[in-house]
Amino acid sequence: MLDTKQFLSAIKQIAEEKGIAENSVLETIEAAIAAAYKRDYGKKGQIIRAKLDPETGKLGMTQVYYVVEGSDEEGYITGPLPLKVTEDKQDFHDMERPRRRNNEEEVKEVIEKDGELKIKFNPEKHILLAEAKKKNKKIKVGDELVITLESHTDFGRIAAQTAKQVVIQRLREAEREAIFSEFKKREGEIVSGVVQRKEGPLVFIDLGKTNGLLIPAEQVYGDDYRIGQRFRLIILKVDETSRGPAVLLSRAHPKLVLELFRMEVPEIDSGSVEVKAVAREAGSRTKIAVASKEDGVDPIGSLVGQKGVRVQTVINELSGEKIDIILWNDKPKEFIANSLSPAKILEVKILDEKRKHALVEVSEDQFSLAIGKKGQNVRLAAKLTGWKIDVRSPKDNLEFQEVAKEAGEESVKTEDK
Repeated sequence: MLDTKQFLSAIKQIAEEKGIAENSVLETIEAAIAAAYKRDYGKKGQIIRAKLDPETGKLGMTQVYYVVEGSDEEGYITGPLPLKVTEDKQDFHDMERPRRRNNEEEVKEVIEKDGELKIKFNPEKHILLAEAKKKNKKIKVGDELVITLESHTDFGRIAAQTAKQVVIQRLREAEREAIFSEFKKREGEIVSGVVQRKEGPLVFIDLGKTNGLLIPAEQVYGDDYRIGQRFRLIILKVDETSRGPAVLLSRAHPKLVLELFRMEVPEIDSGSVEVKAVAREAGSRTKIAVASKEDGVDPIGSLVGQKGVRVQTVINELSGEKIDIILWNDKPKEFIANSLSPAKILEVKILDEKRKHALVEVSEDQFSLAIGKKGQNVRLAAKLTGWKIDVRSPKDNLEFQEVAKEAGEESVKTEDK
């Protein structure tokens, strides 16, 4: 005997455990009851629906017929095919007994003739318009005719097994949809996860409700992906696959640095300090440009924190990655000079404002610092500012006019070509 009140209590428990809406769980239970009912009391091809009242626990059973215009001599539906008829899928009860079906009969169920779809008329789920009008005068082709059935709550062992399979299948689908929906909304956000396992170069991160995937391109050199190690990552992309939602994570994305500072610096969240740009070479160095929107607020000091505690927390999270905090300026010369920090700049000259090309002069002892190891400092400065930057020292004895002349000649050659 089916205890509907106990069922409703179980629905709430499942909804809480799986993180699924109660309505989805209720629909799953109704589908399971309908499958069990059809197994014991229905016929193949019937469309049985169950309705469980969450307030009273009362169970109602109905059978649905699709209204069609007519059928021809071969038994195929004539007239316009209602959308519900063409999209009608096999239900779980019919799918579970494929061996008992006659293959030839299956082939004849739906055919294509002269480019038109032909569907076999099935008296268990289709009803002619003339017959339907006897029960409801206002009914038309494409509508559903709903017939109330006698309710039963006593089901056999096989019917109960059918219901169980429906519940497992539908709950798994609902859970996948809920997880996909939740993480899809969080694309671009920071998330904390624990390394669950490694398969070759791939790292699987436990995010709680699901696992995320960290591919080699999004990993950072210097990170130790030990089993059980906790990391903060950016949700890069969420895709829906046949195996469930695939959550792609990143440790190399520049936005990770921004989100880590947002967590440590309340001034960013409040809006008094704004991050204008981030240039990053993951695992090695990052430059972040900041500006103040309120008088009296030091943007660089806000990110550094008292005794450097804020920036050090971010550096530790990034496995020792160096961070340069740059003061943003809307004047290109000042911004370019700041971006080459920690090098001290003598002069910045704009060679071509349209093409965003600048020449930076530094003292001889600052030249290697401005360029950086393997050109990293000037490369990151160029990414941060969006300008092409040439660095020269006085020793090069290269005058501004000569460089400008070279740039002009190059421009003329390009136009000639």
